[in-house]
Amino acid sequence: MQEAQRNCLDCGKVLHGRQDKKFCNDYCRNNYYNRQNREQNALIRKVNAVLRKNRQILKALNPTGKGKVSREELLVKGFDFHYFTNIYITRRGATYYFCYDQGYLPLEDGKYALVEKQDYVR
Repeated sequence: MQEAQRNCLDCGKVLHGRQDKKFCNDYCRNNYYNRQNREQNALIRKVNAVLRKNRQILKALNPTGKGKVSREELLVKGFDFHYFTNIYITRRGATYYFCYDQGYLPLEDGKYALVEKQDYVR
């Protein structure tokens, strides 16, 4: 009895060897799964780029670890307030928004307090 011919899921070449083999080599395996995840990966790359840019802006405006900046200054530099990695709420109810280790706190006068994350902030 002749067994059915198996082909690589990526390039279509005939497979030899193990019965459960799906790809002829690592290149085809990686290419196949990268193609499967292309849309999802594109979205993740876009979000990561915005988060990275936000962090760089905060870091550049806050070289000492504590500072103040206006909303307009952040916007001019391209800061996107819709993207942040986490929120920290103090016992007094103040809400800090963080882009990785760089954070900001909205103040009443249209300014933002800039901070660098401390070990006790999760």
